[in-house]
Amino acid sequence: MEHELKVNMNECLPLRDVVFNTLRQAILRGELEPGERLMEIQLANRLGVSRTPIREAIRKLELDGLVLMIPRKGAEVAKISEQSLRDVLEVRRSLDELAIELTCQRITKEGLEKLERAHQAVIEAVNEGDPMTIAESDEHFHDVIYEGTQNSRLVQILNNLRENIYRFRLEYIKDEDHRHIMIAEHENILRTIRDRHIPEAKIAIREHVENQEVMILRKIQESN
Repeated sequence: MEHELKVNMNECLPLRDVVFNTLRQAILRGELEPGERLMEIQLANRLGVSRTPIREAIRKLELDGLVLMIPRKGAEVAKISEQSLRDVLEVRRSLDELAIELTCQRITKEGLEKLERAHQAVIEAVNEGDPMTIAESDEHFHDVIYEGTQNSRLVQILNNLRENIYRFRLEYIKDEDHRHIMIAEHENILRTIRDRHIPEAKIAIREHVENQEVMILRKIQESN
């Protein structure tokens, strides 16, 4: 079934960037599914643009790891494989432990209040039940933790992992039982940061990432 794709025009951005953002969001949201071929002519017709910005966007998506170029076949949406999941979360696990250690040391009173609000937003999103809203609020919760490090280079590196992590996180929160597990884990993470207890905080964030890995791997294996 073909999802409707809409271009959100932004006068501040060149058309190629608008098309790139549109296709990237479509992949992250699952509107363009893993393994789906990206045909330039069809995408151009669906978005009402020429093939040139489509071609440029596909190249950028390939660099971000969201698209694969297959010899004699063309471009397709990158699948969420077991190996790519392990690769991403292996890096994230180490960086998240560093981030939470720095945040325990450096987060301000205002930062803690912001993290409390972000946690409440996740709870509200889970109660509403919309997967995209849950994923976005979950992402914001982690962003506030990263901001608390006061280390712009670390935040930049973590943001570079955002696209692939976002896809995995969205897959994870599709299961309603896992949403409530996520809330309990967030509460534990929040408590350890509030107490500024670094060893407990690093354990909490590690378990959070590892639990996601187990659940998503199970979903990938079930779909194969």
